[in-house]
Amino acid sequence: MTIATRLLTTLAPAHRDRLMTLAREALFDQDTRIFEERGIADRFWVLRSGSVSLDLKVPGRRRVTVATLGPGDLLGWSWLFPPHEWDFGAEAFSPVRAYEFDADAVRALCEEEPALGFALVRLITEILAHRLEATRAKLVEQCAVHHGVTP
Repeated sequence: MTIATRLLTTLAPAHRDRLMTLAREALFDQDTRIFEERGIADRFWVLRSGSVSLDLKVPGRRRVTVATLGPGDLLGWSWLFPPHEWDFGAEAFSPVRAYEFDADAVRALCEEEPALGFALVRLITEILAHRLEATRAKLVEQCAVHHGVTP
């Protein structure tokens, strides 16, 4: 089980049930842009099926894929931290089914129920730490290959 999958499976059942009252079904066709870098981060998703690529605009070049997410993964965390703008763009790599959550509603729920809020923030922080480490490893590998060094 990935850390991201734990977002819904690690929350205490009462917290998960409460959070899921805010979920709605979202469907994205393959090649759909879900959000753009620097756009307003007003929602997030937990992927149920399919895959999504996270990308970054590099001046003078095409978008660079920085991660690929799949079933159980959290898509979007920028809604949690001001200024609530996406750090990356996202595109459906295949048809995607997901639970979608409105950021304002979830932040309000976290204020109403601090224990749920703390658990949610803790899990999202674990996801971010895991992704940061994976990105760091990928960058080290790419730099090594670019400079002809075996990682």
